[in-house]
Amino acid sequence: MILNAFNLEGKVALITGCNTGLGQGMAVGLAQAGCDIVGVNHSGADDTPGLVEATGRRFVNINADLMDSSCIPQVVEQAVAAFGRIDILVNNAGIIRRQDAIEFSEKDWDDVMNINSKTVFFMSQAVARQFIKQGNGGASKSAVMGLTRLMANEWAAHNINVNAIAPGYMATNNTEQLRNDEGRSQEILGRIPAGRWGKPDDMMGPVVFLASSASDYVNGYTLAVDGGWLAR
Repeated sequence: MILNAFNLEGKVALITGCNTGLGQGMAVGLAQAGCDIVGVNHSGADDTPGLVEATGRRFVNINADLMDSSCIPQVVEQAVAAFGRIDILVNNAGIIRRQDAIEFSEKDWDDVMNINSKTVFFMSQAVARQFIKQGNGGASKSAVMGLTRLMANEWAAHNINVNAIAPGYMATNNTEQLRNDEGRSQEILGRIPAGRWGKPDDMMGPVVFLASSASDYVNGYTLAVDGGWLAR
């Protein structure tokens, strides 16, 4: 039955930055599909553990500063110690520094590149090594199209699927300033065919699909979840 292909019962998903927003939505969606969740957050996991545990699944939080990639081996080690394996990686953690290019500092540049690109690669690398060690593994998600294609080409031989999700304008903490600017908000909404800001719940279906065996022949693809923004 095709619905069985979406069943993630007994799988373990490691998700970075899942204390709020899109990461929290994906964590809950994967838990509803059957996953136990390892959250990697800079501090606490807020109310995500309760939301995951309400589905009957388990949640373990690992505190780590992903600005520094040297913490990654220990994060993977702790995740494996907690559940014995990792099946799915969701590289969700990311930051935005809203500043004109003329004012953008070197520290801002380093911070954004470290967590949005460098950590994505080295977290994926570390978890892929664990997948190969286990003899199987699930889907590794990143937010960087080039890295996604690179890793997909190299790791497909190990039955590791690497895909990305590209969210559009979502109602999260990162866009609060934009949404509070009535003029800018209306300008953005006017360009979204769906006519609304996205919600964390909108990420549940796409992440479950890409993490499940239903997408076994999808590799190196970036799935836009944007209400039709790119279709304009």
